[in-house]
Amino acid sequence: MNRIAIAGKEVPRLGLGTMRLTGPGTWGQPADPAGAVALLRTAVHDLGVLHIDTADAYGPHTVEELIRRALHPYPEPLLLATKVGMVRPAPNIWRPLGRPEYLRAAVEASLRRLGAEQLDLCYLHRVDPAVPLADQLGELAALRQEGKIGEIGLSKVTPDQVREADGLLPVAAVQNVLNVTEPDDPTLAYCMVNGIPYVPYRPLNAGKLPDPAAALRWLLDLSPMVAPIPGTANPIHLRALFAPES
Repeated sequence: MNRIAIAGKEVPRLGLGTMRLTGPGTWGQPADPAGAVALLRTAVHDLGVLHIDTADAYGPHTVEELIRRALHPYPEPLLLATKVGMVRPAPNIWRPLGRPEYLRAAVEASLRRLGAEQLDLCYLHRVDPAVPLADQLGELAALRQEGKIGEIGLSKVTPDQVREADGLLPVAAVQNVLNVTEPDDPTLAYCMVNGIPYVPYRPLNAGKLPDPAAALRWLLDLSPMVAPIPGTANPIHLRALFAPES
């Protein structure tokens, strides 16, 4: 599989999303936590996955803890990306929260849960419309200056938001929905023109696509800057996704 440079690390273009490693509603522990740990170890140690994507909101907090249990101490080539800026009042409920003091507390908590001294790549999970984007990114930039974040990314953003962010700091990656049934995202064109890695989440439309291999190939053929992160909690599905390219 060809590779891509994201946040200073060169990794295979196909990474693993971890949103499914929770209970129903992206809430609480998965039905089989030991199985989730084994799946993560299989992905990295057996199948060569070097890009793991997670978020503090998955569970919340659950998946970051599972990742530490499975993979710590982390192999140096591994790109571990997480996201902050979203709160979870209840199952299936997501709310952006971008107040600088909250973002700082969230980064510190992710560092503790992951057992890391630095987050390789930290995304602003959502832009909080109640807080100026400059303030949200300014706090993440301060944390980067302090060495607690390696690089900063954006999730679920428009071209105008990426353009604004680009004027404030280097944007390491953009993560938006893109798949063959949701194929239109104008942010992709902005990223391609400006050399920003584009990380499609929900690349298999939450498992609804009949031919996952063809769907991923469609994404990978769009541009060498595209790096999908399919997710699964099924070890058989995991091997089907990654073994042919490994």
